[in-house]
Amino acid sequence: MSEKQQNQGRSTQRKKCEICKEKNAIIKRPKNLQTICKECFFTVFEEEIHQTIISNSLFSPGEKVAIAASGGKDSTVLAEVMTLLNKKYNYGLELFLLSIDEGITGYRDDSLETVKRNQEQYGIPLKILSYKDLYGWSMDQIVSVIGLKNNCTFCGVFRRQALDRGAVILGANKIVTGHNADDLAETVLMNLLRGDIARLRRCAAITTGQDSALPRSKPFKYTYEKEIVMYAYFKKLDYFSTECIYSPNAYRGYAREYLKDLEVARPSAIIDIIHSAENMHFKSETKMPTLGTCERCGYIASNRLCKACVLLEALNKGKPKMALEKEQKNSLLRTNSANNNNNNNNNNNNNSTLTPTSFSSSSVSPSSSSS
Repeated sequence: MSEKQQNQGRSTQRKKCEICKEKNAIIKRPKNLQTICKECFFTVFEEEIHQTIISNSLFSPGEKVAIAASGGKDSTVLAEVMTLLNKKYNYGLELFLLSIDEGITGYRDDSLETVKRNQEQYGIPLKILSYKDLYGWSMDQIVSVIGLKNNCTFCGVFRRQALDRGAVILGANKIVTGHNADDLAETVLMNLLRGDIARLRRCAAITTGQDSALPRSKPFKYTYEKEIVMYAYFKKLDYFSTECIYSPNAYRGYAREYLKDLEVARPSAIIDIIHSAENMHFKSETKMPTLGTCERCGYIASNRLCKACVLLEALNKGKPKMALEKEQKNSLLRTNSANNNNNNNNNNNNNSTLTPTSFSSSSVSPSSSSS
């Protein structure tokens, strides 16, 4: 630690908490740079999440809520806070832990042990579903076939569907995930860089799938990742901290590094990006995918087959890379189509403002029109 950091640490320790004015401040909040004591940090952290839940009407009394649990810091803190708030404010929710075993040796098998301990600590029922049982493939097997470059595409698609399947088995009304403010800001940046209007339009929503049987909510939408880490550390929560061995090459990593650089220059950049996405307005003419159901498995799909069935079929036929190339091509076509529609609408709007008086009498002559 440098001398400057040591001096800053001593300076922070000498300061009194900005909230209670009594105890020494030991925490500087990344979100607003407020210096506070540990006890006040716990209180404001939990109260802000409670306000997010209440102001967005995320739950109703009597609902069964499945907490997506991976054993990592986000889902462990989510289980802690949901259990605490449910009792403190009498939400009247029936909570479950729902974990997905992707089949990643040395990563998921270890993190699931943490989830099992969490289940005992919080007294919440736990359900574990595996890719192997659902799809006949583990992620280790998938990576051995397709390599490291595009494995996150398979994992993301399969995991989303697996969570829904698990929630149905549990009889849940809703799913809550530990996606935090950093995650959302990264997603906004990724969709901007991809030009993915459909996802950009919904990625900042605190609840998705509201019209479906299983809405998903994000109580940590405005909660900084650093504060989640601090909460877990000072609360001495039991969580798994190793990164997925297959994720270093993920596209999200580039957005994450860029966001970190922005945060150094402007701490509010994370929330600013989310608020910007919330206030984006999309033209009503913009063509969005029409959602239906997959002919094979009944899951939500914008085509005849859902992405999970398309990828699984390709794996079983020994042609996974062809399915990835087709999906990437279709994604590019959808993006170009949306952009072309926007450009055409812009041109039509511009042309509709022109009147005959906009042209000079000499610009079109009888002789030029008859030639």
